[in-house]
Amino acid sequence: MNKSRVLFYAVAGVIAISQVGCQPSSDTGGTTTSGVVSKTGKRFKVGVSIPAADHGWTAGIKYWADQATKLNPDIDWVIQDSKESSAQISDLENMQTQGVDALVILATESGPLTPIAKKLHDAGILIVNVDRGFLEPVADVFIEGDNKAFGRKSAEYMVKKLGGKGKIAILEGIPSTVNTDRVNTAKEIFKANPGIQIVAEDSGMWNREKAEKVMTNMLVTNPQIDAIWAADDDMALGVETALKAAGRNKNVWILGGGGMKDIVKRMMDKDPLYPADITYPPSMIGFGIQTAAGILRAGKDNAKKYVPRHLMIDLDLITPENAKDYYFPDSIY
Repeated sequence: MNKSRVLFYAVAGVIAISQVGCQPSSDTGGTTTSGVVSKTGKRFKVGVSIPAADHGWTAGIKYWADQATKLNPDIDWVIQDSKESSAQISDLENMQTQGVDALVILATESGPLTPIAKKLHDAGILIVNVDRGFLEPVADVFIEGDNKAFGRKSAEYMVKKLGGKGKIAILEGIPSTVNTDRVNTAKEIFKANPGIQIVAEDSGMWNREKAEKVMTNMLVTNPQIDAIWAADDDMALGVETALKAAGRNKNVWILGGGGMKDIVKRMMDKDPLYPADITYPPSMIGFGIQTAAGILRAGKDNAKKYVPRHLMIDLDLITPENAKDYYFPDSIY
């Protein structure tokens, strides 16, 4: 089964945590739309701060955030998205002013968001960090994909498919713990295989248009590129556009990541440009939202008995042989 579906439905386990310490509304005199209230009878308010939906994966984040909050109508939700770190910091400060009890944060960038997350945590707000980690362990719970495994599995596949020899280009993403883990681990694999030459490296910022421009420049200065490690499906599509514009989309292939349905379908159709992909489900934001809701209902101290501080999601290598198991045409991403 597709890991994004598994992850989203796995939140049922976290919902069970939320029942610890909950009481029927008749016991407290309080009422909520779900029929349960906290130990104190308080109706909670939770902020969800995410990057703007400027590419497919973040559009998936927004979709799954909306779906998860609908499962918790007894909580007041504030969802805001931001294009820049400065705007996200301002959003978080505004949420604090609104009196949120918890924050679910997927950072635009790890570095700039760490100080404000620490400040809010020190102020007593529950912090659930999803995907792009902070540079200090300030979150109560951190949920991420195994990005070192992402880098390792993708790089190992690339080395094997190239027969241990070839010229490759690397496109990095937005500065964050996600990007650092993926890139550094992949480069360790490439370094261990001296037949693999990294002839170009730049950041496509996980953005299709930016990746197209970066790839265009790489093609100008490198007459031979055998494969592109793009580490993101949106960037992979930008790379493809650049390759086609330069007439160099033959005898080359791209390895992105994320499990975008359009890429998976291309793999099912045996498109030589896309021989493999790595899963990275945006539905993980739903797990973060359910975790925050469950901890608040159970009480922070009580919930610490049940919820690990760090939760890591395993990632899968998708190939044409198993692509049908990861293809959902009605998916947002």
